[in-house]
Amino acid sequence: MDWLGIHWVGINEETGHKVIVTIAMLALAVAIHRVGRALIRAATDAERQATARFWSRQALAVIVSLLTIFAILSVWFDNPERLTTAMGLATAGIAFALQKVITSLAGYIVILRGKTFTIGDRITMGGVRGDVVALGFMQTTIMEMGQPPSVQNADPAMWVRSRQFTGRIVTVANSRIFDEPIYNYTRDFPYIWEEMPLPIGYRSDHAAAEALLLDIARRYAVMGQEVSGVDKARLRERYSLDVEDVDPRVFYRLTDNWIELSVRFLVPTHGVREVKDRMSRDLLKGLKQANIDVASTTYEIVGMPPLRLRVEGTRGQQEPTLT
Repeated sequence: MDWLGIHWVGINEETGHKVIVTIAMLALAVAIHRVGRALIRAATDAERQATARFWSRQALAVIVSLLTIFAILSVWFDNPERLTTAMGLATAGIAFALQKVITSLAGYIVILRGKTFTIGDRITMGGVRGDVVALGFMQTTIMEMGQPPSVQNADPAMWVRSRQFTGRIVTVANSRIFDEPIYNYTRDFPYIWEEMPLPIGYRSDHAAAEALLLDIARRYAVMGQEVSGVDKARLRERYSLDVEDVDPRVFYRLTDNWIELSVRFLVPTHGVREVKDRMSRDLLKGLKQANIDVASTTYEIVGMPPLRLRVEGTRGQQEPTLT
């Protein structure tokens, strides 16, 4: 092909025509995608219909991508025999060179098909804890959060000692769903169970401490009558689980040093730190009023042998011996 006085090696009139058509198709696909996103944005409310907007955009991206791929293939491989030959030669190389890409794309399909999580869900994926803020063909974007003190030794360790955002945006490859479990805090049931331990001495009034824990937990926890019947029915239908006994309850554990009272209660998935903070403040006031001490690892000396002390004078004169 000769153009502008230059002989383009390997490009003839047919190939040049296909290149131009391909570029035009890509430009058309970009334009359709942008127009579709604009229509979705105009038809949905950003706050009330965030989930519908997200999935509409995902469906638009998948449809436009598939149509563009098929259109380009129809331009370049109008002869089925040529397409079969090219696919046979390219399959092995693509499968080897793009293992992670293909696996991530397969993970994306599994996420959509299996409803592993969706936008806004609080999950743990690839060692990252947080809320899903975006989902792409290859990666999932998570707004990272800290971790409670009980798992501070986990990898990676966080400087935020509770389930609150750290401010970091983390991207995780979709292929990780095939390598490790995905923990979803919000799927099908928007509550989680929490526990607050209270160690007290064996001489303390454990019955009064138990009553105090229950009273405080009932102020802030989600009670059984507050759980939506729809949420209960969803768990019963999908997993055959009955969520009935969700009211706060105190459990005892005897140790060598103290009695550990643990109150178990139900809270919404978000805002757990605020709930436990208010409970801790009320608990401190109640313990002070009830004169109940929190047990800690200390040593109590209950007796010691007689002590003999001998002091000598500075000039060699012996002073009286003290016993």
